[in-house]
This record gives sequence, structure tokens and C-alpha cells, in this order.
Amino acid sequence: MNIQVYIFLKMVRKVVLSLLLATWFSVECNPGPIDDIAVDRYFIPKSCFREVKSGDFVRYHYNGTFTDGKLFDSSYDRGAAFFGQVGQKWQIAGVDKGILGMCVNEHRRITVPPHLAYGSQGAGDKVPPDTTLVFDLVLLDIFNRADQVQTKVISTPKECKRSVMRTDFVRFHFNGTLLDGTVFDSSYKRSQTQDSVVGEGWLIKGLDEGLLGMCVGEIRHFIIPPFLAFGEKGYGTEIPPHASLVYHILLEDLHNPKDDIVVEVVEAPEPCTRKSVAGDYIRYNYNASLLNGITFDSSYQHNQTYNTYIGMGYMISGIDKGLQGVCTGERRRIILPPHLAYGQQGAGKDIPGSAVLVFDIHVIDFHNVKDPVHVETTHKPEVCNETSEVNDFIEYHYNCSLLDGTLLFTSRDYETPQDVVLGGGKIIDGLDEALRNMCVGERRTVIVPPHLGHGEKGAGIVPGSAVLRFELELVSLQKGVPEGYLFIWLEESPVQLFEALDSNQDQQFSQFIKQQVLEGKGRLKPAQDPDSVIRDMFKNQDRNADGLITQDELKLKVDEDVEKTRHEEL
Repeated sequence: MNIQVYIFLKMVRKVVLSLLLATWFSVECNPGPIDDIAVDRYFIPKSCFREVKSGDFVRYHYNGTFTDGKLFDSSYDRGAAFFGQVGQKWQIAGVDKGILGMCVNEHRRITVPPHLAYGSQGAGDKVPPDTTLVFDLVLLDIFNRADQVQTKVISTPKECKRSVMRTDFVRFHFNGTLLDGTVFDSSYKRSQTQDSVVGEGWLIKGLDEGLLGMCVGEIRHFIIPPFLAFGEKGYGTEIPPHASLVYHILLEDLHNPKDDIVVEVVEAPEPCTRKSVAGDYIRYNYNASLLNGITFDSSYQHNQTYNTYIGMGYMISGIDKGLQGVCTGERRRIILPPHLAYGQQGAGKDIPGSAVLVFDIHVIDFHNVKDPVHVETTHKPEVCNETSEVNDFIEYHYNCSLLDGTLLFTSRDYETPQDVVLGGGKIIDGLDEALRNMCVGERRTVIVPPHLGHGEKGAGIVPGSAVLRFELELVSLQKGVPEGYLFIWLEESPVQLFEALDSNQDQQFSQFIKQQVLEGKGRLKPAQDPDSVIRDMFKNQDRNADGLITQDELKLKVDEDVEKTRHEEL
């Protein structure tokens, strides 16, 4: 190829390219007549769960302009989106065709030629004949008459003992949006659950259907078509007519008005010698929660048991019922429907109205005001010549604990056993009673109710109204003397008592008394210094306090008691 031909071909190529570019720019700026619609999908959402098909119902907003950009119509200006059925001539043919395949929240610009718009007739004074129209629209909603509630389970609890059925009462949280994501309501913003009966017309049909089979703690996502929601009327200003609704629901609570309490025994101690009945006074620890697991109260946080009477109306009726028939040490779960708890009103800020409550209970002890001391002999020696009784001086070992096993006191912490004169009022009544009629070496297990123990107020580390368990062992025993006596004769006293007492004529009798004790003929009051006791005896007989005892002053205590009784009778 020669150089002239090459230059000529390059010039021809430049002219052709220039003509093509000019033609392209001319079309872009002024499209002129077109045969079909032109669709510009200038925004496509990342998620598209369905596309528009012929026969679907759609809601969309739009601006309608001429090709020069002049606005001739707008749904925004009217404040109401367009609603119609695709393929049924509810809209001009070009838009009917251009909207096919569209997703909710997608933005399209549809250019419609006259023959697919208003043709040679135009539309009144707004659209001249043979005019190409441009519709800029965003799809808000789409549904079909064949649609049902679309349910997606987001999460389910590990355990589901019961699911929603018709006539059940439910409490749930929700976020509600339109299909385009516009929020119309949220129970979270109100800080209050939505409460309703299922299947009785309290809810829209789609929710009634979608809630069936849900478990407490389950989360579901619903898409409800308008005819199962608020239909062609919509609801208020937030839900427009013909709106599909999207619910994100968390089921918080579930019960039926016919429900009774549910009792689950978690741990049953063996043996169980007695079960609680109405009228018993009980002490128990508890954790209290809503059905969704949120704790609203706990005795452990208060660091004290809850104490009350059973079956006497001091508690909510469900607990009053659920605590009957328990054993000491038992652990049980009691589930209370609201009508056996705090009802529709709830209680304070922590217990909502119509809430099902769950109590996890550990029974510490219970008793009845008529309960006696319970004594069980665990060991008794083969030989037992005498047993303990009132006024005896005894030594004993003990362990004192609560019925849950918590050790409170033990004599083993000290070098010597505990000692006491029985009936002297120095120990609690129940323990005093339990230490009677024991042999040295005998061992007992004793249950002392609080009215024979430390009562409602308790003492030190002993809780109020606590039933106490004692493990006892009698170590030693010194027989005592009756109340008010310092010395008693174990044999007949001498006939000439004064002469026997004052054998050395010093008008004192210390040595004589000691001799009687040594020979087993008499007994001094135990647990005291013998000389101190004898001095008290002398003081009692030395009626004129001259340091001597005369025969006229000397009187036996038994004779004094008889004389006193005779005087009182007179």
C-alpha cells in the first residue's frame, strides 16, 4: 500500500468515527421516537426476596415527567402511593411492562413511548397527544392474593416444653415495619410487651396464624400480606392502605387462663419424715424469674430466707399452694400462671402485668406451732442405773445445726463439755427437755422447733424462726436437789437432828453435812462449791443472824414448806 492510499484511509476512518459519536450524543440528548420502553435500574437493593410478576399487587411512589424534565404528576405531591394490579390495565401499558421484575426499594426510571402511554389522545390538559413520558418510581410493596404468612424462624430455645395454641395468652416484643423497612411500631420503644389472646380476634389474622407453635424465647420473622393485616383501610397514619407488614417477634411469655400451677420436684431428700401442710410456718430460699429467664427477685440477694405461714393467705395463691407437700431440704420449681400470681396488674417495675412467674425454691425447714421436741436415740449404753432429770447437773457434748446442715455451734470447739443444771432456765426449753431422761453415754438426735428454741427473732447467728438440729451425748451426771433446796436427805434424817448436827456443841454443822454427803446419806446442791452451799444453809437457819444456830431456829426445809402451805390454806 502506497503512502497516499494509507493517508486517505485514515482520513475516511476519522470522518466515520466523528459521525458515529455525533449520532450517539444526539440520541442521548434527544431520544426522539422510540418503539419500546426504556428501563434504567439506577438503584437495586442488595436483598430482593421477590420480583414483580403479572398478577401481583404493587404500591409505589413515582414522579412523572416529560422528556425535558417537566413534572406532570407525582404521587408524593398527593401524599399517597399508587396501588394497583400488574397486568390488569390498572396503569398505562408502558409502566405495567416496565415494573415487571422490580424489587421492593428498587428505583427505576421508565421511559414510555406514546403508544404505550396515552397515545394520540393524550390525557386531559396534563399530557399532550403523542408524548413520551418518563416515570421515576420506587417500589414500596408487593403481594399476591395467593400469598400466605411467610414465616422465618430466627432462633429457638434449647428446650421447649410448650408452644402457643389457640386461646393461649401471650406476651411478646416486636419490631414492626412496612415492606420497604419503614418502622410503624415497636414494643421495645414503649418498654412494654404486646399482650393478647391468640386465635380470638384480638390480633390481625396474620399474627394469629404466625404465633401458633412458638416457644417462649423463640424469635420469628413474619411477612404478612395486607389482606391478613389491616387491608385496604390501613391503620392510623403509620400503616397505609394495602400495606404488607413485617414483624420481628420475640415470644416472652405464654399461658392459658385455665392453667394451674406446675410443680417440678428437682431434688427430693430421703428420708422425708414429714411433709408440709396448711398452717405450717416455713423458711425457704428462692430465685424468682419471668418465663424468659429474667430474674426479678432472690432471697439469696437479700441474704435471708423468706419466712411465712403456708395456706393462710400470706403469699400469692400459687406459692401458697405450691409449698404444700414439701419436705425439709427439698428443691422444687413452681411455675405460676398470672391469675395465681400478680394478675393483670403485675407488681412494681419488675413484674409485668399478666406475667407467668417461675420460683426455684429450696426448703430450709418448716414447723407447726403445735410441734413438740422430736427425740431420736442413736445410742444407749447397756447399763443405765440413773437418768437425768430436772435439777440435775449434767455435762454433755453437742453439735447444733440448721436442718440444711449448716453447723452453728459445737462443744468440740472447747476444752470441756457444756454443763448445765436442768430446769434452771439457762438453755433453750427444747434442749433442756431433750437432755432429760438420758443415761451417761447415751447419744440422741433432737429436732427443736423455734417456739422451743430461739423463737421468731433468733439469736446471734441463729436465724429467726429456725428449726434446730442437735446431736447430743451425755458425758456426766450429778443428781440434783429440788427447787429451793440446798441439801436433801437420801435416808431418814436423825430423830435428834440438832444434837447430831451440833455434836461438838459449836452450834455450827459444816463437818456434819460433809460427812452425810460422803457417806451417801445426803446430797448437796450440785455444781457449786460445797462450802459455799453449806454457808448458805447456815445463813438460812441462823434466823437472828448472830452467827449461831439454836435448836429453836433449826427447821427442815420440808417442814417449812408444810407450814407455809398450811398457812396459805388458812
